[in-house]
Amino acid sequence: MSASPSPRLFGLLGAFYLSYFALVGVYIIFLPKMLLLSGYSPAQVGAVFAASPTMRFLLPFLFRRMGGVGRSVYLGALFLALVAALLFFFTLSSFPAFFLANLLYGAAMGVILPYVDTIALHRIQRERYGKVRLWGSIGFMAIALWLGRVLETPLQSLVYLAVLAALVVLVGLSLARYDTEERPEPAEGEEGSFSLLRYWALWGSLLLLQMSFGGFYNFFTIYETAHGISLETTSWLWSFGVLCEIAMLYWQGPLLRRDLLGLIEFAIATTVLRWGILWLWPDSLAAAFLSQSLHAINFALYYSASIAYIYDLYTQKKLAQQFFLGITFGLGGALGAMIAGRVYEAAPGELFLFEALVALLSWFLIRIHRRRRAHG
Repeated sequence: MSASPSPRLFGLLGAFYLSYFALVGVYIIFLPKMLLLSGYSPAQVGAVFAASPTMRFLLPFLFRRMGGVGRSVYLGALFLALVAALLFFFTLSSFPAFFLANLLYGAAMGVILPYVDTIALHRIQRERYGKVRLWGSIGFMAIALWLGRVLETPLQSLVYLAVLAALVVLVGLSLARYDTEERPEPAEGEEGSFSLLRYWALWGSLLLLQMSFGGFYNFFTIYETAHGISLETTSWLWSFGVLCEIAMLYWQGPLLRRDLLGLIEFAIATTVLRWGILWLWPDSLAAAFLSQSLHAINFALYYSASIAYIYDLYTQKKLAQQFFLGITFGLGGALGAMIAGRVYEAAPGELFLFEALVALLSWFLIRIHRRRRAHG
């Protein structure tokens, strides 16, 4: 691990995270609302936003059989991300076709982020990761504020998606040269150091925590606007959460030198509190801002501590990061989106009570994992 990465590498990583998470912002903040305006039902919105995570979940199992993720796979994923973003224009009017386009999009995005995260963790100190990753939060916040003011039609959201996908591709191509491994990492058998079953409670906790975000990522905008908060004000809520996230990413370095598992436990506990607040006071703007302030802990700190913990736990770094993304933002995101769609359709007011209970189960599992690790 390089203690002093080149300014060029640091700049490229910052540009990548900026454009990548601005793309994520368009996708998760505004596209659900735009799909409703296009005639999609809440259940269809949930299904569409389950397509991409499903691919993120399935891909690591394929790559494990192939021996890992090589540079050629990463470069192909960059190309596929742009193609999928362009396909959105031609498939929006057809739910089945748009669903298939989202499968392709998910396949590409499921390769790109963990590949770049591995480069970052390998090339820069863990304590500095947050200071480059915060550029992603800035991109997410900037696009939320901008589109909250100007976005009016589904077509506009697709234009922003395509432009940002092109930027991700351009920067991603430049980052490929910083990965020194020409070949994929060798696969490890179940008896080797890489095993999902060996740490089943950890992976179960990661899965459930991300599932609890299904209502937030896919229905928070819908939920808040349904309770009388304007779309522009909701975009400020998103941005406030990201501001808190940025602050945590910038100052979290000393925390990451401590007990990573303890940080994960604490972050999960605050997630239970966060969803409880949204359930108890759905019409309160103050409560909404309070819940968003916790994003600093249950996303920024949780994400950094989790990927660092996984990085330390396994020898197959890229594959481990692929599984982290696949099981959390992949399977967890897919199940979370589908279930949230059904829950919101059946009982909109109970959505975040359900998410709080799911997060509570995640906390119990991480406690089990700690006890198992303590006893060897």
